[in-house]
Amino acid sequence: MGRLTALRGEIWLVDLGMTQKTRPVLILSVAYKGEERALVSYVARTTSLRGTEYEVPHQAAKFLPGAFDVQSIGTVPDVQLVRRLTVCDAGTLAKVEDALKRWLALR
Repeated sequence: MGRLTALRGEIWLVDLGMTQKTRPVLILSVAYKGEERALVSYVARTTSLRGTEYEVPHQAAKFLPGAFDVQSIGTVPDVQLVRRLTVCDAGTLAKVEDALKRWLALR
């Protein structure tokens, strides 16, 4: 079986190890090519809401109510991808991008 390829804006189930377990994440990075490192960057989805300005609400079929927590940005090797769940709607993706820019002071 070939490598799994995650595309920006997709929601994937990813194995984040023993402490964070397997959970849904929103892929933020573009697909790698050629000799680039086989990594994907993401923001984790949580159902343990704290109400911070860095949580972007997300509701979709087959998901419990939750949010993408931009403070939980991370990067993993593509071998930790488990399976693609769905595609995030454009409006939510834009809100995640805006919140991430605020969190990282990129504005």
